[in-house]
Amino acid sequence: MSIHRRFIGKLAISTMLVVVSGLAAQAQDATAVADRFKKIMELQGIEVSWAGISGASPSFSLDGFKFKPAGQPDALDVGKVTFEGIGEDNGAYTIESISTEAFSKTEDGATLEISPFKFTGVKLPADGSADPIASLMFYSGAELASLTVKLADKTVFSLSNLTAEVAPPADGKPLAFTGAVEKFTADLSSVEDPQAKAAIEAMGYQTVNGYMELAGTWQPTDGRMGLSQYDISVENAGTFGMTFDLGGYTPDFIKAMQEMQKKMAEQPEGADNSAQGLAMLGLMQQLTFHSASLRWDDDSLTGKAIDYIAKMQNMKPDDIKNQAKAIVPFLTGQLNNPELSAQITAAVSKYLDDPQSLEVAAAPAAPVPFAQIAAAGMSDPLQLTKTLAVTATANED
Repeated sequence: MSIHRRFIGKLAISTMLVVVSGLAAQAQDATAVADRFKKIMELQGIEVSWAGISGASPSFSLDGFKFKPAGQPDALDVGKVTFEGIGEDNGAYTIESISTEAFSKTEDGATLEISPFKFTGVKLPADGSADPIASLMFYSGAELASLTVKLADKTVFSLSNLTAEVAPPADGKPLAFTGAVEKFTADLSSVEDPQAKAAIEAMGYQTVNGYMELAGTWQPTDGRMGLSQYDISVENAGTFGMTFDLGGYTPDFIKAMQEMQKKMAEQPEGADNSAQGLAMLGLMQQLTFHSASLRWDDDSLTGKAIDYIAKMQNMKPDDIKNQAKAIVPFLTGQLNNPELSAQITAAVSKYLDDPQSLEVAAAPAAPVPFAQIAAAGMSDPLQLTKTLAVTATANED
């Protein structure tokens, strides 16, 4: 019996040592993942910290989590951030999801309430990786159920179902991303300016509802960044859209910009930032301009605005349209670009007669360095419309 007791005792101690050592290894893994996450975030210009780690790999939480983007004076206390489904491959980590708790913050009478935010398919590159985007944290999806802003217990803005999807670069193809807000609502009834309030009430926009959509690509190797869609649509008003295409937005450029912003943020209040401003301008000259556009697709806002102005001036809507058509040539004549002036005049006239869409685009035949744009802006701003090949159109798909 004594032999059996000694054997069982040794077995129990051995088992305990195995379990304890396994837990210690898991805790170390959690710390390693958290530290790698912190370093990646710092490389992206965001300082993060936490009070402690609870749980162990493959799932754990960072308690008392705080983050502070570059240029911001104070850190934001988020609470608990949970990591789930962690895997490791040669120093690189994959994480099934990173999620926050619900968050609320009140400042200057305004209360911001955010539902839990969740990232899925997260990848943390290995430290020292030769990958040009090793300094970035990638995720395949992001979800936010709701966000509200309240003033004195009155909701003035809210959005629901914010989502994003990202396909990382592979086989020479650029990173592709899409995003959307299923619905947003803004209460404009509290606007204090008398003229704006009267216009909002007359056109029936005390409360506006809408949605947002965006899509684009980014090639880290050469920094080509393209936003092919950025649409904000408001019901019974219209859709404002924007696109752009530029080059030189590389990971090195992003890092240099973040470092510059951090240095400027660290300057005491009232300090001379002219040197940093010049350095920032020099950094921006690494970029090249390929194209950009601004577009408005009308959904009754134009007609409502014309009717409101006509009523205020005791005139007919057609008279307001004719006045606008007559004024446009004089305004655009100051551009010192007769061709563009004629295009804008024709586009505005066509749009006012049948409000469908109005678009201003810039698409030079060859990429234009930002240095050239800056130089033209300082020496002869009127030449920019020619340098960037600006055009204006109406009612075109």
